[in-house]
Amino acid sequence: MTATQTRAEEPSTESLWRHGDFLKFWLGETLSLLGTQVTNLALPLTAIIAFNATDEQVGLLRFLQLVPYLGLALVFGVWVDRARRRPIMLGANLVRMILLALVPVLYWTDALSMGSLLVIACAVGVASVLFDVSWMSYVPTLVRDPERYVEASAKMGMSSSAADVAGPGLAGVLVGALTAPVALIADAFSYLVSLISLLVIRTPEPRPEPPAARRHLPTELRDGLRWVLKNPVLRSLALIGFCCNFSMVTVWTMFLLYGSRDLHLGSTTLGGIFATASVGGLIGAAISRKVIRRFRLGLVYLGAQSALLIGPTLIALATGPRPVMVGTFVLSFFTTYLGLGVAGVVIVSLRQASTPQSMMGRMTAVFRTLLFGGGALGGLFAGLLSGRIGARGALTVAAIGSAAVLIALVLSPVSRLRGLPSAPEEPVTAATDGQAAG
Repeated sequence: MTATQTRAEEPSTESLWRHGDFLKFWLGETLSLLGTQVTNLALPLTAIIAFNATDEQVGLLRFLQLVPYLGLALVFGVWVDRARRRPIMLGANLVRMILLALVPVLYWTDALSMGSLLVIACAVGVASVLFDVSWMSYVPTLVRDPERYVEASAKMGMSSSAADVAGPGLAGVLVGALTAPVALIADAFSYLVSLISLLVIRTPEPRPEPPAARRHLPTELRDGLRWVLKNPVLRSLALIGFCCNFSMVTVWTMFLLYGSRDLHLGSTTLGGIFATASVGGLIGAAISRKVIRRFRLGLVYLGAQSALLIGPTLIALATGPRPVMVGTFVLSFFTTYLGLGVAGVVIVSLRQASTPQSMMGRMTAVFRTLLFGGGALGGLFAGLLSGRIGARGALTVAAIGSAAVLIALVLSPVSRLRGLPSAPEEPVTAATDGQAAG
């Protein structure tokens, strides 16, 4: 073994600001997340503006973006635990780049239709599933030192929040200047940068060790589910996360319909509301490490998630002159994003600290299934309910449902934690049980 390899495999206690390969990955992911925020606004606006889509069609579009997580995340999670993660992420980003670049091409040639837009949205969702179950498992192979997990999570959380801040505003400007379909070029370019950043990483990624016994997909799926559902902390994080994602996507989709149709807000105004409010997420991620050091971990989680769940109430209560309503919308989303910025760091750190490397992909897949499954159902629910009772009434229903989750949050074992759990032992899987019994 060379000296370089030895250094790469030893945990480093230095700040991640000195970790070159993590910084490359972080830069690529930050730009990719920024592009994704552009897509999140540009895709539904393409449907609304270019095809005059109904509320139900907009809800279906959002559903198809996220529904692949329900059917594929667990299967992809098993695969990710069997292979190196970086080649998988490279392939997923290449697919997303090509698909999103295809939208403006079809638009320019008058070949874009609502049907093709729905298909592309779903296909991008499939590639996103594959990438998402890989990157969170890949970060520990870069960072290596468990003591740096919180710092890594905080930096990734800041990236997500920064993208939330800049992305909607950038999307609004691009949609206004270029039209919604053409604005998707920005996301395609961001995936190109992410591809390059992954290619220049030099930290070796070890090949997963071969299993002691023959592996079976149903068994490994069951092992992943069992790992999450039998751990009280992980189980609570997953179930409450499902409810939070359902709430956020529901409110976001309903508000987009309400703002564009009922209030006749332009794309630049809508993007500005999300961009201004998302400063809360950036602040939350930036202060998360200091808050976690100062207060009990469970108390931080409780406070942050409570802010996320209460935020939608302000939208339902907004009234008065348009500037007052816009200010209330900003405050509502600011509160939600602030809670999300802090809670996200706590949640990811707990998940990584509670799971051995051999189960990381499957654990991530279970969470992605529940979290994005909640988002997919939230988007579909938003379109159907808005179409039935109107977006304003639907927002009131969503706010009440979101606040009701506070009961489960208070009772959660996560809210009673004092700090991160100790490193877990490798689980005894069904396959090794069978070998031992034999």
